[in-house]
Amino acid sequence: MKSRFENSDIERARKRVKEIKSFYINLALYCTIIPILIIINLTFTPGFYWFFFSMAGWGLGLLFHGMAAFNYVPFLSKDWEERKLQQFMEEDRKAREKFRNNDNQNL
Repeated sequence: MKSRFENSDIERARKRVKEIKSFYINLALYCTIIPILIIINLTFTPGFYWFFFSMAGWGLGLLFHGMAAFNYVPFLSKDWEERKLQQFMEEDRKAREKFRNNDNQNL
């Protein structure tokens, strides 16, 4: 019988695989539909390139989808969280020391 932790590990792994699969489906659709939109645009309204709006908007969404699926977050990462925690703990420690020193001087 599997432990509760093993089950949660399996569920997390399944969720991650599902997220990555969803990204690849989104990417495949992007690579299929954007060229179709380009052809439609150039065929029916060649004077205005509106396909750029679709390409840029969907592309930006695809970028963020990929970053989320592959756990790539250059800003607000776990490393950033750890540095901020250490910074705040150090600031608190210094404030306590300063308060203690001021309190001791007043005695």
